[in-house]
Amino acid sequence: MNLKGKTVFVTGSSRGIGAACAEAFAKKGANVIVNGRHGVSDELVKKIEANDVVCKTIIGDVSVAEDVKRMTKEAYEAFETIDVLVNNAGITNDKLLIGMKDEDFDAVVNVNLRGTFLMTRAFLKKMYKKKSGAIINLASVVGLHGNIGQANYAASKAGIVGLTKTCAKEGALRNIRCNAIAPGMIESDMTSVLSDKVKEETLRDIPLERFGKVEEVAETAVFLAENDYITGQVIPVDGGMTI
Repeated sequence: MNLKGKTVFVTGSSRGIGAACAEAFAKKGANVIVNGRHGVSDELVKKIEANDVVCKTIIGDVSVAEDVKRMTKEAYEAFETIDVLVNNAGITNDKLLIGMKDEDFDAVVNVNLRGTFLMTRAFLKKMYKKKSGAIINLASVVGLHGNIGQANYAASKAGIVGLTKTCAKEGALRNIRCNAIAPGMIESDMTSVLSDKVKEETLRDIPLERFGKVEEVAETAVFLAENDYITGQVIPVDGGMTI
């Protein structure tokens, strides 16, 4: 897919990986819809628009069906079609299993997995009519091998892997591709709060001996959108953690 002039919707794009994805697609000449539950900074919008593309902000919670319905309507009212959907919105709430409350589990699964499902279903229906499109889901290496204290997060991201593969098989009937990215330890607000000891221990498990950058994840999202013969795949961007 040649991204110039296309339109990309990136959920959870107010900061971090989502914001980096929005900027990366804009640099390729794509119009971008940015999304957050509470808002998106004017600074990010200006950065995107500096690429001579259109940027629209749509506020809403991907885990709420009514919000998804409204956001879908707003997106298609603003643009004739949405060519790429990047399901990036996600949260964490880490606790050991024995101390994890029902609401701790449900909150993470609702945003990460249910949110990805709701957005995928809504936009897939629209893409079916056009018989083209690409969906990129943000999974995680934690969804591939689990992690202590992250049962809810791991379950949600493992679910995204299964959802991605099923969407790829169903979407292929209408020339729609669906892939996932599984980031490892990426420099972000989430990793900045880790202690030096935890960072050192984590780095020992990364063959490339460094944390990844949000831009490296974003570049992978662009690659998956552009390559018309890749579907149903989960691409780790993890410095070799999953080797």
